[in-house]
Amino acid sequence: MCVIDSSPIIETRRITLRAPVMDDAQHLVALGGDRDVSRMTTRMPWPYGRRDAEDFVGRCQAQDRRRDNTFAIELDDEGVVGVLGLFTQPDGHLEIGYWIGKPFWGRGLATEACQGALDWARRDWRKKLVVAGHFADNPASGQVLIKAGFLYTGVVEMKHSVARGEPVATRMMVWLA
Repeated sequence: MCVIDSSPIIETRRITLRAPVMDDAQHLVALGGDRDVSRMTTRMPWPYGRRDAEDFVGRCQAQDRRRDNTFAIELDDEGVVGVLGLFTQPDGHLEIGYWIGKPFWGRGLATEACQGALDWARRDWRKKLVVAGHFADNPASGQVLIKAGFLYTGVVEMKHSVARGEPVATRMMVWLA
């Protein structure tokens, strides 16, 4: 792991997690503009356009990296394929969220990205607990989190999806270092 401009760079077997830059906006729009992707997130609007991607990158660049870090997920020889974020919640718990572009689903990239980010959070941030949730109608995301070491808490929260414009049942999970 190395640090450039206080933004961590995490390398795994196939991917690199790094801070998003404005040059990523085109990839983010191409992948995040798919309704099947944006509707499975809490924060992404749909439709998702160039201005949304540029605003997103700007917010990422302004993050307090002691509390929050958002990463572009870059696949070797393919470029940006998704996004992963670690966010400190008001209760102090760290939460992880991610999305992968549809052409890259089913290849284990989300699991690899989560595992790399969790290893970094444990080692560099000294985090012992990370929370996550997945929409109940997205069991594939639940499998990603299980493979990354998360356990179900038994709690279901209603979390707002910007793309759907409504609250969605969200199965909560926890990872313990």
